[in-house]
Amino acid sequence: MEEKEFDLLQEHSLIFLEMAFRTDKHESVKNPDGYGKKASSCGDIVEIFLSVLNDHIDSVSLQIRGCMNINACANVIAHMAEGKNLEEAWGISPETVFNYLQTLPPTHFHCAEMAVGAFHAALASHQENRRNPWKKLYR
Repeated sequence: MEEKEFDLLQEHSLIFLEMAFRTDKHESVKNPDGYGKKASSCGDIVEIFLSVLNDHIDSVSLQIRGCMNINACANVIAHMAEGKNLEEAWGISPETVFNYLQTLPPTHFHCAEMAVGAFHAALASHQENRRNPWKKLYR
């Protein structure tokens, strides 16, 4: 039996490839308005930094240590979240990310869950920082 060779460019949608290889959002932010971090048992780590202005997400920055699937998922979140109000941002789900990418392998759905988990942690961190502004200084 002949084994089929994997061709990255043929197996994935253009949107997946764009998000998987995008690095323009990769930066660490000092004193972000919101911060979230998640790690998986496979060793992938995603950190999300939020800048919020007038109850809208002004910018999303990322730090990724992991595979192209986690990078794609985190970049989708940055793409979808920027400009949204905070209430709308809570609506970003792993299913939203998975569907947007079109060709994220189902075996890597956990990457979408992890990225969204970090994003929701950043949103929760922002809420906590608004209630207790002094905590932002001690992240």
